[in-house]
Amino acid sequence: MSMDKKTSYKPIGVFDSGFGGLTVLKEIVSEMPQYDYLYLGDNARAPYGSRSFETVYEYTLECVNHLFAMGCELVVLACNTASAKALRTIQQKDLPKIDPAKRVLGVIRPTTEIIGNYSKTGNVGVLGTAGTVSSGSYLVEIEKFFPNLKVYQEACPMWVPLIENNEYNNEGADYFIKKHVTNLMQQEPKIDAIILGCTHYPLIIDKIKKYLPADVQLLSQGTIVAQGLKDYLQRHPEMEKKCSKSQSVSFYTTDLPETFDKAATLFYGKEVRSKHLAL
Repeated sequence: MSMDKKTSYKPIGVFDSGFGGLTVLKEIVSEMPQYDYLYLGDNARAPYGSRSFETVYEYTLECVNHLFAMGCELVVLACNTASAKALRTIQQKDLPKIDPAKRVLGVIRPTTEIIGNYSKTGNVGVLGTAGTVSSGSYLVEIEKFFPNLKVYQEACPMWVPLIENNEYNNEGADYFIKKHVTNLMQQEPKIDAIILGCTHYPLIIDKIKKYLPADVQLLSQGTIVAQGLKDYLQRHPEMEKKCSKSQSVSFYTTDLPETFDKAATLFYGKEVRSKHLAL
C-alpha cells in the first residue's frame, strides 16, 4: 500500500538557493492549490548570486536530481541566478540523459515574455543580484520577444542580505534601496516598467515604489511565474496528468530546519515546517 502511495506521489518541485523562491511558491500554490508541491532550499550553500557559472550549474543540477529522485517530474527553478547560469545547460545537456520526459523550467523567461506589454516608452529596467545582472540573461531573453526595447540593469548586492537578515524595515535599508533605484533611473529617466529580477525583492516592493515615479510599473515574478506554469500545464496535458493532486506542500532545506523555518515563514506568509536534506 505504501509503495503505491510512493509511486503515485509526483509533486511539482520548486528549487531555490535559499528563501526567495518561497515568494514564487506562495503564488503558485495560491493559483493552483490542487497539486502537491515539494520545495527545496539549498541554504547550506547560499547565496548563489556571487558564485561562478560552473559552481551554480553543479549545485543546481545536484538539487534538481534530488527532486527527481523524490518523485518530481517537473521542477521550477524559482531562483534567478540558477535560471540564468544553469537552466539552459540542464535542459539541453542533462535532461536528455536523465529522463527526456522530465522538465525543468525557470523564472526569467515568463517575465521577459510580457515585459514589453507594460512599457509605453520602450525603456525598461531590471533590478537583480550581481550574478543575474552580469549573466546578461534578461538582455538576451527580452531581445528575443521585444527586440526594440531598450533594457537597463542595476545590480543590488546589499538587498538580499538585508532581506534575509530581516533588516529591510530600517533606515539603513532605505539608503541602499534608494541608491540602486536612483542609479537605475539615472541611466534612463524614461524607464516606465521594471522587472524585480530577484525573488526576494517582493518583500521590499513598497520601499522600491517609494523612490520611483508613480507611473512606473513594477513586475514581481511570483504571480507571473504562477500564471506561466498554469499555462504550461494546460498546453502539456501529458505532464499535467503526471502531477499528483492531494494539496500537500513539503519543505526541505540543506541547512538547519529550525533556522530555515523562522526566515521561511517571512517569505511564504504562513508557518513553514521543513525537513533536512543531506546532499
